[in-house]
Amino acid sequence: MTQNGSTAKPQIAIIGGGVAGLTAAYDLARTGAYAVHIFEASEQVGGLAAGFKGRSEWSWPLEKFYHHLFTNDDAILDLTRELDADPLLTFHRPLTVMHYQGADYPFDSPTRLLRFPHLSLPEKLRMGAVLAYLKYHPRPPWRTFDQIVADPWLERWMGSRGYRMLWRPMLEGKFGPHYQAINLAWFWARVYKRTPQLGYYEGGFQTFVDVLATKVRALGVTVETGVAVETVEPLSEGRFALHIEGRPRVTADRVLSTVSPGLMQRLTPSLPASYLSQLGQLKSMGAVVMTVALDRPLTQGIYWINVPKAEGLPFLALVEHTNMIDPAHYAGDHLLYLGDYLEPSHRYFEMTQDELLAEFLPALTRFNPNFEPNWVTGAWLHRAKYAQPVPVTGYESMIPSVRTPVAGLYFASMSQVYPWDRGTNYAVEMGRRVAKMINADQHNL
Repeated sequence: MTQNGSTAKPQIAIIGGGVAGLTAAYDLARTGAYAVHIFEASEQVGGLAAGFKGRSEWSWPLEKFYHHLFTNDDAILDLTRELDADPLLTFHRPLTVMHYQGADYPFDSPTRLLRFPHLSLPEKLRMGAVLAYLKYHPRPPWRTFDQIVADPWLERWMGSRGYRMLWRPMLEGKFGPHYQAINLAWFWARVYKRTPQLGYYEGGFQTFVDVLATKVRALGVTVETGVAVETVEPLSEGRFALHIEGRPRVTADRVLSTVSPGLMQRLTPSLPASYLSQLGQLKSMGAVVMTVALDRPLTQGIYWINVPKAEGLPFLALVEHTNMIDPAHYAGDHLLYLGDYLEPSHRYFEMTQDELLAEFLPALTRFNPNFEPNWVTGAWLHRAKYAQPVPVTGYESMIPSVRTPVAGLYFASMSQVYPWDRGTNYAVEMGRRVAKMINADQHNL
């Protein structure tokens, strides 16, 4: 990437050093045909998959926002093998439960659903039949489901009592005031893709990111962190100027932006009003995740606890990471994630870490009545205001094209991986898809 616009190879600027941006850079650089430059605003690459070391004694970093893979996450599994990183990947079958009326019920198999004591056998069979229909439908019907509101459809077919007891509270927790607009395709995709075995990298997802970033740099890609692009300006000769505070403008032949829809609006004000309006229609929930270190386990071997909002607890999920991954990698710390999806205007985004910890800790006695605050040996707070797209009915038609109306300018975000939910697998898939587009468009010039 140069500042005067002259180079032997077409220049590609990628805004965002998350998994999608790194994957796109990897595929483009492997062709040998481009000069690729990544600009990442934060101080490390990885995006929502980035890790942190809470203590210097930890031998592994930990994800800021809880992560794992499913066994059918083919895009990231294929890339892991390409990078010769598959020896780092391990699979586990941890215990996942639903918290209901003060007790934890495993829900990770049909047999365990049948043991749930708060529904009659006919109600459980009815619910199980609907889940089986969604998971094993021979021809995935998601485009039809895109036009169906999930809430009334699920209540009708699962039965009102079972749905209102277990599933509506989860939709409410995930999407807040938007839950009655969420389409059935999103729910279908969650059921269809979920597997009982979960994958995790030795050294955490940051290790995978670092392997990918090392390979990208070895291919000649320039990766800059701590550099925030402020605007992207189309130039008359079909190129682009990237404006960065305190630096001369940088020019590129093609630009890929992997930021949120809201930030894309601010970066590219010269895009046609119709496209900017599409970006503005895409709503999202933010994520607030408190990681807490304890001097002992909180639960007896439970990895993931879904917490319906109806339970009145201050978070949506409790993930005891070290019930899947050995705490020896974290200097013996027993690590919990306490997470919630919230409107970006929610007060949790303004509260201090100590204030949030004081709000969250009393709830831990619901999962272990012996819990005492003096078990806590550390806490780390991470927040992201763009963390969960809100897929309302008709969402497929709302998604902006990856190829923007300005030739050579591309937009790729987790809001466009629909009907699948956000995640590293789909970041890889999106990165590969947009790299193919850029390469095809360059060859068609």
